[in-house]
Amino acid sequence: MEKSPEMPQDILRCIFTILEIPDLVRAGSVCSSWHAAYTTLCNTGNYRLQQTPCLLYTSESTDAREVGLYSLAEKKAYTLTVPDPPIRSRYIIGSSFGWIITADERSELHLLNPITGEQIALPSVTTIEQVKPVFDDKGVVCKYEYWWYTGEDVISDTPSVYPLSELRDVLFCKAFLSSDPSTGGYFVVLIHNPCCQLSFARAGDDKWTWLPPHSFYEDCLFKEGLLYACTKIGEIHTFNLGAPAVTQKVFLDKLKDLYFERIYIVQGSCGELLQIWRSDAVLRVDDEDESDSDLELELDRDKHVCNTSVVTVHKVEPASKKIVEISSLGQNMLFLGHNQSLCLHAEEYPQLKANHIYFTDDDYMYTTGFKNNRRDIGVFDLENNSSEEITTPQLWCNWPTPVWLIPNPRRMNLPSHN
Repeated sequence: MEKSPEMPQDILRCIFTILEIPDLVRAGSVCSSWHAAYTTLCNTGNYRLQQTPCLLYTSESTDAREVGLYSLAEKKAYTLTVPDPPIRSRYIIGSSFGWIITADERSELHLLNPITGEQIALPSVTTIEQVKPVFDDKGVVCKYEYWWYTGEDVISDTPSVYPLSELRDVLFCKAFLSSDPSTGGYFVVLIHNPCCQLSFARAGDDKWTWLPPHSFYEDCLFKEGLLYACTKIGEIHTFNLGAPAVTQKVFLDKLKDLYFERIYIVQGSCGELLQIWRSDAVLRVDDEDESDSDLELELDRDKHVCNTSVVTVHKVEPASKKIVEISSLGQNMLFLGHNQSLCLHAEEYPQLKANHIYFTDDDYMYTTGFKNNRRDIGVFDLENNSSEEITTPQLWCNWPTPVWLIPNPRRMNLPSHN
């Protein structure tokens, strides 16, 4: 029997560019010809760039080295094996460009692409300004000193001392990438305690660089070569991390004196800046008895549940240095949580809901203080101020907290085919 003619590589690559990652991976496994087209596509980064976000999580029903990936496009869950250290033992503090930022059991940070399995060790936690190593008799780091100061204030003259695995509970808040590490140079920006300060590292750096004096940062994004960092009181500061000497400017002054909401900064679909305010309500997982006292609620820690109750969207007006509340996202939708805050357009993501906010739990005090409690994950309808669940039953462990991920197959290698 004659062998069927193979489809030309350029046509295969053209077809593959419109596929979501699960379909792309399946196509690359069909035969050697399809695998070759797939590999070329991934190595050059010419796959479909508008990948639909997935929810990345761990599960007690799988191995400690496996992560789950719930596809919003397919409404289907997948399981991936990722390199050590075991993912279930790590904290996930960020997600950008298809990579997650994790803290291991020594409180050391890593970049990990769950799709390709590539991993990059970041500078040691001991190079963060407020952290100093404590050595045992053999010269091995056994604990960390954690110093309580910012660029503006000394909170305590005496450091706290933490075991290696416990520093991450108090130190890390959120982390961000400036670009895809697979493409070369990049910055990693870290919001860390005390008081939610900023530090950063360039690709290849062996230490973190502190960015004093300000603190109480809540969210960051990179836009047109600058880092935009938003504080808990609505200020926005810009930093040029690529300058010989880092420069800082005030882009937006503070908007309030007290903070109750979590604040996010997002680049809109037309390039505008949006500021998102998100509020929680503390509920019980069972029907609350009005006779229960606040003390009983405090003691019954497993019953604490935070639910997103209000989300307001504001457009930043650079000329007037003010923000204006907008009632609708139109055909856009937002993704909020420990991921890089995202604004996507429904025309490019027909499986998603316009004028909705897809959110995961990123309340630092709640997630680290109540690790076993149900996470606040869902889809918020801006039109009627209501939420619905992503999927039922719940697929994920409550810790580490699930995070949104845009799958990135760049430089991924599959087993070769005969």
